[in-house]
Amino acid sequence: MDYIQGIAILIGINLIAVLGLSVLTGFTGLFSFGHGGFMAIGAYISAIFTARLHLPFALAIVAGAAAAAGISVLIGKLTLKLKGDYFCIATMGFGEAVRVILNNIPYVGGARGWESLPKLTNIWLVFALDIVFVVITWNLINSRQGRNMVAVREEELAAQMAGVDVYRHKMIALVVSAAFAGVAGALMAQYIQFIRPTMFNMAKSTDLTIMVIFGGLGSISGSVLGTILLVALPELFRSFAQWRLVFYGLAVILIMVGRPQGLIGGLELTPSGIRKTIAARRARIAFAAASKAAEREGIE
Repeated sequence: MDYIQGIAILIGINLIAVLGLSVLTGFTGLFSFGHGGFMAIGAYISAIFTARLHLPFALAIVAGAAAAAGISVLIGKLTLKLKGDYFCIATMGFGEAVRVILNNIPYVGGARGWESLPKLTNIWLVFALDIVFVVITWNLINSRQGRNMVAVREEELAAQMAGVDVYRHKMIALVVSAAFAGVAGALMAQYIQFIRPTMFNMAKSTDLTIMVIFGGLGSISGSVLGTILLVALPELFRSFAQWRLVFYGLAVILIMVGRPQGLIGGLELTPSGIRKTIAARRARIAFAAASKAAEREGIE
């Protein structure tokens, strides 16, 4: 039972970071491979607040999120005007820079890591925060700001010509995603009671991005489903020992090749989302039928 609860907590912690990355990547179209760095900032700031300063955990979580969001503003000012793959490369460099810096700070354990942290994260706190962050993400995406983010993802130049402040909405998406990652890092540190810079390397950032893509870009439901499956899969195959990560990688490759839009694409698993999808499919079928009928009439 404790084992299953532990997996559930890890799923919930990762989900918060994935929801933030979904706002940036899935809805705004900016790919980042540096969110492990934002998680590291949240983890270490919260650890300082609780283990060194003996402040309440709630304050430590807020501080971790604020620190990650504040640094993301600086990173955004330096990188958000970059086009294409250059932003992705810049975030990758940021994540590795955070890891190297933490390796060389003895106050927080350096490369050896920081152990014996207080265990303050529990399943009820994680579950409650998951609900809160799903609601926040849903409201953001369905707001005017969220619709503008989607417009930026679909066609940046057209959005700019329509009066959307592209830079501002990219910055909002980056700050929100960094804050979410900071919260996830704070929860992680106070759950496993040990943090080390290598825990937040590029592999961690890549895992978060894969979860977003695996579930489906532009879908909150997809982010939830992708996180559950990709956190649980390695544990389900743990009995195969050396082969479990092979099965994990194979599952990711199969979904990327067989269904590049992700498990559920842009579909939201809500009554309104399902109705919209069905209506759109019917419209496409009707349009295709009308086009064929018009072609036959033209031939005749």
